[in-house]
Order: sequence, then C-alpha cells, then structure tokens
Amino acid sequence: MTDLEVFALELAKVAAEASLPHFRTDVSEINKAEPGSFDPVTEADRAAERALRAAINARYPEHGIIGEEYGEENPDTDYVWILDPIDGTRAFISGLPLWTNLISLRHQGVPVIGVVGQPYIGEVFIGGPAGAYLFAGENKTPIRTRKCAALSQAIAATTDADIFLGEDRHSWERLKDTVRMARYGCDAYAYAMLAAGRIDVVLESELKVWDWSALMPLVKAAGGDFTGWDGQMPTIEDGRVLAVGDPALRDPVLALLKI
Repeated sequence: MTDLEVFALELAKVAAEASLPHFRTDVSEINKAEPGSFDPVTEADRAAERALRAAINARYPEHGIIGEEYGEENPDTDYVWILDPIDGTRAFISGLPLWTNLISLRHQGVPVIGVVGQPYIGEVFIGGPAGAYLFAGENKTPIRTRKCAALSQAIAATTDADIFLGEDRHSWERLKDTVRMARYGCDAYAYAMLAAGRIDVVLESELKVWDWSALMPLVKAAGGDFTGWDGQMPTIEDGRVLAVGDPALRDPVLALLKI
C-alpha cells in the first residue's frame, strides 16, 4: 500500500477510538435541521472529527480538510481529506451497528482513497491505488464486486425511500420494481457490501460531498462503477449517486432513471 493508504487506515483507528466509546450510551443529540425535520449530530460525531483533523494536521499540515461538522481548511490544495465522522447518526443513536466512519482523500478534485470503518463490528474497508480490501482484526482480505447477469437478478439498496423527492422517487420505484430485492437503512455500509460482492446496486439522492467521497474509490477499486445519475462523476451540487457492482448494470439503471 502507498503511504497515504496506510495513513488512511491509521485514521480509521483514530475515528474508531473517538466514536465507539459513545455507542449504545446515553449520548445526547442535537437536531441540526429546520423545525419539522430531524438531522441529528452527537458528541461522537464531533469528537471523531476533531481527532481526525488533529491527526491529519500533525502528519500532513499542507493538506486540506473538508468535514461535515467543522467545515473547510485549505479546500483548494491538491490533496484534501474529506470526513464524515459518523455516517448514519440515526442508526448510531438507535443502537444499530450500521453507522460508519467515512474517510476519503481527494487529489486534484478526484477521490482516490476511500475508507469505510465500522468499529463495533470491527471492519475496515479500504479502496485505493493498491486495490480494495477488508481488514477485520488481524485479517486482510481482498474484496471484489460480483457479476450480475441482469437487473432482474440484482439486489438493490438505498438508505430510505423518503430521501427521493419528486421525480426521483419515481426513478427509485422503477428500479425497486425491476430488481430481485431491495434493502433499506444501511447508509454507507451498503456500499461496503456492494464492494464485497453482496449487493449489486445502490441508488441515493440528496447526498453531500462527505457522504459519497469515500465510497467512490472503494467501489471502483473493487471492480464496480460509481457515477452521478447522468453517468458522470458526482458533483457537489447534485448529490444523486449510483453505485453498481457489475459495470454492465450501469447503463440499464441509468436508462430506468431517465424514463
């Protein structure tokens, strides 16, 4: 692995040590959303991001940082770390071990290393120049997406159907009605399962850059494809992403989205 990939794994440990002690405790949450909506943040989110920023600044002070909780530092440099300290805070406060620590390194605007860590289960998924791997305890296992002959045989996932607004909801319904089975509620962990060959399609909208930046290099290093709903690289402004394990599924899914 490159030095930056090794450091990304070190950051996964930093995030785990800061967030895991708060899991299944009485940690309080604050609602960041407007009245009538719910977008929680906890001290676990903030502690993990503070720890990650400190580690990055100590090792690579010339690198930039974009984080969900504490904003931007030098975001226009060649190397920028993008942090979602806890993706799936709703799962976290519900005691469900489907939340993850997301860590990505972007080089000249393109995510090149992605880490998805689930500390309670003890899994860290990483994708980058050296390939895609699952670290579990002392074991390091290469992971690959799986082949899928047709959408009718695919397993699809999304975090929550309610994230799809307007015509986007109809797009999800068409996909759900076409595939063999749909699963909900896994947040970023669904992309890890896609990279590991267990899920075939993940479709989402309304994502922020810290929600998807770690997922793109993981999926692509494992042999899959990761795009926006237009088939191009996702943008900060759009937030609609598609991940497929078998790249041959991309165009059939995109065709469904455009009907």
